[in-house]
Order: sequence, then structure tokens, then C-alpha cells
Amino acid sequence: MPETRLLSWNVNGIRAAHRKGFTDWMAQEKPDILCIQETKAHPDQLPRDLTHMAGYQAHYSSAIRRGYSGVATYSRRPPLAVSSGIGIDRFDSEGRILVTTFDEFTVFNIYFPNGKSSPERLQYKMDFYSAFLDHVTSRLRQGEKIVICGDVNTAHTAIDLARPRENENISGFLPEERAWIDHLIDSGFIDTFRFFEKGGDHYTWWDYKTRARERNTGWRIDYFFVSENLAGQLTSACILSDVPGSDHCPIGIGLTF
Repeated sequence: MPETRLLSWNVNGIRAAHRKGFTDWMAQEKPDILCIQETKAHPDQLPRDLTHMAGYQAHYSSAIRRGYSGVATYSRRPPLAVSSGIGIDRFDSEGRILVTTFDEFTVFNIYFPNGKSSPERLQYKMDFYSAFLDHVTSRLRQGEKIVICGDVNTAHTAIDLARPRENENISGFLPEERAWIDHLIDSGFIDTFRFFEKGGDHYTWWDYKTRARERNTGWRIDYFFVSENLAGQLTSACILSDVPGSDHCPIGIGLTF
């Protein structure tokens, strides 16, 4: 049976990624579905080879504020349905959630908020977490098969970042943020990378300013989660840490039906 290959990548600006060879990388990797986060652009700001990429349909969710946030999903097959957000204006106005439904599963492509800038943004992040969990578990109870991917902006456990002790009071590794990932897993979802790999030193984000990638002093904050009713179809999970072009690297999974 052929494997359906899904990739996810916070590109830290799709126009910047385009200048660094994004379309060439896509042509080489040939994913069936690619979810990107932090596009920082509306579709009308993008060149045609991004909005009409050969062999793919492209869908976008953009923030009202230009140059901020945003997600996009590219797929070889046309989705059965596409929607943006979860029906809550406070969150949907930032263009952080894009939902594409296929025959076999529904993909939630999400750029979760960062809580580091202020106590207010940390509260926004926690509120976003809570609202999304309510939404996705409701759909799971209805029998949907669900894939969640994107930049979660939290490292789950101590092996998911290089310096856990130094960061235990920093947003991205706070107990309440980490507990939310516990709640997601307890609600019926699988951390796909940890399904296959139990060891440390596997990261998806490195600080640009300190050249942390050169030392692999990073954080694993980008994830693919799948609902437990897809466990039998999950065949692989990977972190493509050698791919340049962003402070994050792509991640991927394979599903076989």
C-alpha cells in the first residue's frame, strides 16, 4: 500500500523561504500534503509559483494584520472541505488554524501562539490551547480521524529541549503549557515522533541569534499528533533537521491506508 507523506514546517515567512529555494525543496521532497506556519503574508502578496505550485492545491488562512502569523496547506489531492479557524473571532482573526478534510482523515494545520512577550500573550496562548482542545475533542468524539500538526510553541518533556533546567520558568516550557500536551494525549492523541523515538537530542527549533543550530542547542516544539484511531495507519515519523531556510526545520509522518 502506498504511503501518504505529510510534512509540516514553520517557515518564518513564506516570502523569505521562497527566496531561499522553497519551491525547489518542495519539488525534491514531493510531499502529498505540506502544512506551513508563520507565512507572514496574504495570498495576494505571493508570487504565482507559490499560489499555483505545479501539482498542488494551495489554501491559506491569513491574519487580519498583514505580515503576521498565517498558515497554508498544499495538497496533491483536492480536499473535500476547507475551513479556517474554530469559530472564535478572538483566535481566528490571527489566521492560525486551517482545516482540510480528506477521505481518510482531517488535517488541522496550526500555528499556536507564543507566550513569551507578555503575561497577556501567555494567557492568550493558554486560552487558545483550551478552546482548541475543546473543539478537536468534540470532533474526535464524533468519530473523525484527525491529524494535528504545526508549531505548538511548547516543549513537552525535559528531553525535548537542550537546557530544561535553565528554561523551566520560561514560556514554552512552563508546567501549565506542558500539561496541556498531556491533556491532548490523554484525550486520545499520539505524539507521532515519540511513537517511534524515545531518546533525546531531537529538536525542531534553534535560536538564530545565538547560532544555536550549530551546537544543536534546540527545542522540539513542532509536532504531528494523530488520533488513536489512526494508530494502525501510522508508519513513520521524522525530523528533517538538515533542511535550512528557517529557525525551524520540517517534520513529517507517513500514513498507509
